[in-house]
Amino acid sequence: MNFEYFIAKRLIKGKEHKSSISTPIIKIAIFAIAIGMIMMLITVATGIGLQRKIREKVAAFNGHVIISSFDNNSSVESLMPISSNQDFYPEFTDVEEITHIQAVASKMGLIRTETDFDGVVVKGVDDQYDWNTFKEYLIEGRLPDFTGKLNEEILLSSHIANRLGLGIGDKAITYFLKKNSTSNSKPYIRVFKIVGIYNSGFQQFDELYLFADIRHVRKMNKWTSDQIGNFEVFIDDFDKIDQKGQEIYENIPSTMDSQTISLKYATIFEWLKLFDLNVIGIIGIIILVAGINMITALLVLILERTPMVGILKALGTTNWSIRKVFLYNAAYLILIGLFWGNLIGIGLLLLQENYGVIKLNPETYYVSTAPVYINFGHIVLLNVGTIILCVLMLLIPSYIITKITPTKSIRFQ
Repeated sequence: MNFEYFIAKRLIKGKEHKSSISTPIIKIAIFAIAIGMIMMLITVATGIGLQRKIREKVAAFNGHVIISSFDNNSSVESLMPISSNQDFYPEFTDVEEITHIQAVASKMGLIRTETDFDGVVVKGVDDQYDWNTFKEYLIEGRLPDFTGKLNEEILLSSHIANRLGLGIGDKAITYFLKKNSTSNSKPYIRVFKIVGIYNSGFQQFDELYLFADIRHVRKMNKWTSDQIGNFEVFIDDFDKIDQKGQEIYENIPSTMDSQTISLKYATIFEWLKLFDLNVIGIIGIIILVAGINMITALLVLILERTPMVGILKALGTTNWSIRKVFLYNAAYLILIGLFWGNLIGIGLLLLQENYGVIKLNPETYYVSTAPVYINFGHIVLLNVGTIILCVLMLLIPSYIITKITPTKSIRFQ
């Protein structure tokens, strides 16, 4: 191995000579490897980042698993109440890896101002509601406080606030239809006070939800103090959502149903699964292009060094030893390309992560800036996989060395 390494090192120094024919081709090959790695890093980081971000936003509004009455399963509004006095609440001990469970209730309403109106879904929450997921979405004011007596504080989306011309401290006059109401019955009227404005970037939810005290929903629906609309369950690992959803279903009363958000919003999550195929396809194409460039560079390098190959064969060196010389040299060039590719690629990802340079249309992608997810394991896997696949692709063209005879190659010199 020391012999092949020594020859490869001399070969590398020799190719750097300005008169070398292979120099520009080798530079192009290194450039292709670097560009390929940059594109792969960006593709993987943004693809996984977008998936994770959208999952987080859907879970922030719904939890990972929703437990409700069968009558509420496909409705935005909580139609039939269920009791909060359950064995699994407030801690779901029968199923592992559940981080939080909370009780909520929803009711459809209409916010009206002097000049406009907009339909909303009032999501009633209590003092056990986990606001941590909403802290990053809060753009103005503060989160409402429902720990004390019943109050009129609400958290409103910027989409609804801008549409109706409302701001922090304004009153939001909201109308609700009474249950089993007739055309002559008057609606419920609630005057809420806006204390916070959020913007999740997920327009499907932002244009719909405002957050208020769950006791308002109970009073309008004439529910008792222990009745709620449904439970929202959060799990630790989203990749286990189907498994945990089944376990939760098996550990709740037969009068209740459970549904994972991946089923409730199947269209969104099926769309997200396409990202995996896109990422795999892009990576495959990039590695193929980079490999072809390296094959071209290797063939040119071999043809340029044909006399050297003949001399080594005349000295008794085996074909495989000579092939390894060129493969070591090619691997060295790949490493150079990977170094610059990683340096530039990770730098661009950090720039996007900290400053959000690339913007997206939230109506299409559910996020306003391109999210990135930088994972050291993914970076190592991309680099190792690129080296292995490229070197394996180079084994076939290096076979041309076995066809070189010492007499013809030395005479060619």
